[in-house]
Amino acid sequence: MRRPDNDPGEKILFVTSEMRDFIKAGGLGDVSAALPRVLAHEHDVRVLIPGYRAVLEAGTRMKKVGATRKHGELPACEIGELETDDGLHVLVVCNEVLFNREGSPYVNAKGIGWPDNDLRFATLSSVAADIAAGRAGLEWRPDLLHLNDWTCALAACFLHWRHQSTPSVLTIHNLAYQGIFPASAVSRIGVPEHAPELDFHGQVSYLRGGIAKADFLITVSESYAQQIVDPVHGCGMDRLLARRRHEGRLVGILNGIDPSWRPQQDDALDTPFSVGEWERRQYNTVALREELGLYPVPGPLFIFVSRMVHQKGLDLVYEAAPQIIAAGGQLAMIGRGDPLFERMATTLAKRYPGRIVARIGFEEGLAHRMFAGGDFLLMPSRYEPCGLSQMYAQAYGCLPIAHATGGLIDTIEDGVSGLLFQHARVSDLRSCLQRAFRIFAEPLLLEAMRGAAMLERHDWSRSGQRYTGIYRQLCTHEAAA
Repeated sequence: MRRPDNDPGEKILFVTSEMRDFIKAGGLGDVSAALPRVLAHEHDVRVLIPGYRAVLEAGTRMKKVGATRKHGELPACEIGELETDDGLHVLVVCNEVLFNREGSPYVNAKGIGWPDNDLRFATLSSVAADIAAGRAGLEWRPDLLHLNDWTCALAACFLHWRHQSTPSVLTIHNLAYQGIFPASAVSRIGVPEHAPELDFHGQVSYLRGGIAKADFLITVSESYAQQIVDPVHGCGMDRLLARRRHEGRLVGILNGIDPSWRPQQDDALDTPFSVGEWERRQYNTVALREELGLYPVPGPLFIFVSRMVHQKGLDLVYEAAPQIIAAGGQLAMIGRGDPLFERMATTLAKRYPGRIVARIGFEEGLAHRMFAGGDFLLMPSRYEPCGLSQMYAQAYGCLPIAHATGGLIDTIEDGVSGLLFQHARVSDLRSCLQRAFRIFAEPLLLEAMRGAAMLERHDWSRSGQRYTGIYRQLCTHEAAA
């Protein structure tokens, strides 16, 4: 975690709305826990996160290190600092009214977005800009802001509006979530009267502002970076993104996975295993079936570990599930999301007791055991900027079956470390399931593919170096200017 004394590295403020150490709603939480730790080997890194209740109650001692003033309707905030067990410094934006509440970072217990999300995440962005300007009372001041998704993207605009020179990098983890609010939000968040960078068909988009004003844009896989400049995947921002790419300011850097995802040393498993220890791996399959109440059958066990939303293609799984059961397979699903898709999962489980199971919610240990015990991971995402589940599955010898899109193309070699199908439709998924059953019936081929999947390298080292190169390029340019 510590850098050499003679090379402190650039000071990086990594701004995020979730971090697995404290609170997680999706893959961003995993990335925000893993990437800063990798970057800390080369840079002086601080993570900035809102003071959610889960952060305040984490049991880690926090001290006050700064404060910000009110900006229009953006309230004054205190800034706390805590340190994780492995030495990562985390700055916390403390405001009881905005952040200390039950629920996820973005929605309440009923899954409805907080009505003041415009104010909440504009405040997070404004505080990041204040820290960059040295106006928050901290002894530490960043050389660069690394922003993540729409919840932080507005910080790039605040830097621009306040005539601050600190460079910013914006990572787009999912272009479909754009932080869109009514035009009236402008008056609430202290935006200049004329701010065309935020305009999105008469509404305000925080993500669009960040895309327009950040010094550099990164998406989470090379294939996704190519796709989002096309109208099909550009979510209405393809022309702006194409312009930024033409300027040389848009690239794709594939996410990695945390080194804790290792079946050889996983406390969630009763029977850890390594490449080639297929009998030990089979013990995990038997144990998983017992844990979930599935019948002991000789056929393959398919798993679905994901948010249950339209993007993830659970409706395709719903249509294909009878084929899995008819061919002698089983299906286990875990996740939460849209009530419609949650009902799809529970309906299947009721229709096929002992052969299909659905767990609504998420439990980290169970997810580990599902990857260790499942034979095939179903990942028919309509689009997938990067995806982490396919990499977790590969690390545990569970072969992903995925739609050939985004980061799934970059991480799965068809017929070697998993299976890909070309179109997000149930007929293509069914054809791929037939291939899976044939592979399962050939033990030597199945073991060879499992071995190839487990030997795939998905750590952060290469991607971390690419981030470092971009940081240094921007900071050097700013210093020269």
